[in-house]
Amino acid sequence: MAENPTDAAPEPTAEEISEQKAVRLAKRDRLNSGADLGGGAYPVSLPVTASIAEVRDRFVGLGVDEASGEQVGVAGRVVHLRNTGKLCFAALQAGDGSRIQAMISLAEVGEEGLAAWKELVDLGDHVFVAGEVITSRRGELSIMAKEWRIAAKAVLPLPNLHTELSEETRVRSRYLDLIAREQARKNVVDRAKVNQSLRQTFAGRGYVEVETPMLQVMHGGASARPFVTHSNAFDTELYLRIAPELYLKRAVVGGIERVFEINRNFRNEGADSTHSPEFAMLEAYQAYSDYHGMAELTQSLVQDAALAVSGSHVVTWADGTEYDLGGDWDRISMYGSLSDAVGEQITPETPMSRLRELADAEGIEVDHPLPGKYVEELWEHHVKGGLVRPTFVMDFPLDTSPLVRWHRSIPGVVEKWDLYIRGFELATGYSELVDPVVQRDRFVEQAKLAAGGDPEAMRLDEEFLRALEFGMPPSGGMGMGIDRLLMAITGLGIRETILFPLVK
Repeated sequence: MAENPTDAAPEPTAEEISEQKAVRLAKRDRLNSGADLGGGAYPVSLPVTASIAEVRDRFVGLGVDEASGEQVGVAGRVVHLRNTGKLCFAALQAGDGSRIQAMISLAEVGEEGLAAWKELVDLGDHVFVAGEVITSRRGELSIMAKEWRIAAKAVLPLPNLHTELSEETRVRSRYLDLIAREQARKNVVDRAKVNQSLRQTFAGRGYVEVETPMLQVMHGGASARPFVTHSNAFDTELYLRIAPELYLKRAVVGGIERVFEINRNFRNEGADSTHSPEFAMLEAYQAYSDYHGMAELTQSLVQDAALAVSGSHVVTWADGTEYDLGGDWDRISMYGSLSDAVGEQITPETPMSRLRELADAEGIEVDHPLPGKYVEELWEHHVKGGLVRPTFVMDFPLDTSPLVRWHRSIPGVVEKWDLYIRGFELATGYSELVDPVVQRDRFVEQAKLAAGGDPEAMRLDEEFLRALEFGMPPSGGMGMGIDRLLMAITGLGIRETILFPLVK
C-alpha cells in the first residue's frame, strides 16, 4: 500500500520468534485484564457493518484526498503497519485477500487510543476499525478510524509477506499460505467452483447425488491396496474405501438409474506429483448408457468446469501456459496406438513371450502374471508421453479390468477408456459388467491373484454379486479425480490443489 514500508526483512530465528511470542502474550494479558479497550484480546463479537471487499466496490470512484461522509465498521488482519507520530497506518486484509488502509489519528481516537494502538497492535492481529471512508493524499482508499478494537490477538508473528514462502511451509502450514499468497486463496475458490459446476452438470442431466460408506467390511471397486482399521464396536477388521463403485451399482440395481457421488477415497500406496493416499473422487453411473455415452458426459463435465473457473475452454495454467480443453476430444485405441508405436501388430492374442521381449528391450520391469499388464505398461512407455490434446484411450485388455463388460465386437478386450490430459490419467469410463455369472468368474480369478500375494487384487464380494443377481440394467460408468481435474484446469501439482494434503 502507498503508505506502508516495502523493504523486505529477513525471517526471524527461532529464538527471536520465542521472544516475540513472549512480548505478544504479555500484550494479550494486558488486553484481557481490562486495562485497555474493553472486550479483551478475543471478543465474542464486533459491530462489523461491511466487508472490506464491499467497501472497496462501493467507493471505487472516490477521488484523491476526498471524504465520503459515510461511516463503516470493518475488520481484517494487519498485514502492514507503520506507526509514526500522530498518525498511524495499517493495511487490513480480509480472508479473500482484499485490503483497505486504516488510519489511526490522534485527532480522532484521542491520546489514549493512539498510545494503545502503538503499544498493543502487531502484524498479524485481527482488528476492528470504525470510521469515515476517505482517500488519502496518495489516493489510497482508507478508513479514518473513530474507534478501534482488537478482534483477535496473534501471539506468533507472521512470516515475511514480502518474500515467497517455501513449498514446505505452504504445504505444512496452509493457513499461512492462505494469508500470504493470492494463488493459494484462488485455488480454494476454484475448487469450490469446480464442485459446484459438476453438480450443476449432473443436475441438468437428471442425476441423483448419494453418499456411500467410507468404512467397508470388504474393499472393492478398484485394484488398489487399502488402508485397514479395526472396529471395536463390531470387533471386526474394516477397510477405508478405495472406490464407491460397488455401492453405487447397488443403487442402480435399486432403481436410481442416474447416480453420482463426490467422495473421499483412500489408497495405501505411494505419493507423488499426481497421487495422494487420500483424494477426492467423482463416480457416476447411468442405466442404458455405455462407455461412449460416459465419454461424452465426462467431456461435458470437464469443459463446464473449465468455463466455471476460467470463463473459457482455453485455460491458462499457473505458469502462463494456455491449454485448450474445447472441441471434441481425440479417441485412440490402446492396441492400435501401441502397434503403431512399436512397428508391429499387438493384439490380445500376442504371446506373453513376445510381450516380455518388447518390455525387456525397453528396460520395462513388469512384475505381474497377466499379459494385459504388459500391454498397459508398454503403452504407457511408448504412447502416453506423446499425448498432447485431451485424449480418450479406448479398449483395454480384458484380464486387467475385472468390472468391465467385454467388447461387443473385438475379442479379448473390454469397453473401457482412460482419459489423458496434460500427460496424466484424469478419468476412466466403462460399459459396466452386469452379468452376475461372469462377474463371479472374474472375482474368482481376482481372488486367485490375491491368494498369490497381489495386494491390489479384488476380493470376492458375495453381497455385491447378490445385488447383481436381482438384475442391473445395461449401464455406463465413469470415475474422475477431483484433485486431478483441478490440476488439468490450473496447471498446478496435486499438493497445491488439495487444501490440506497429507505430509510426513
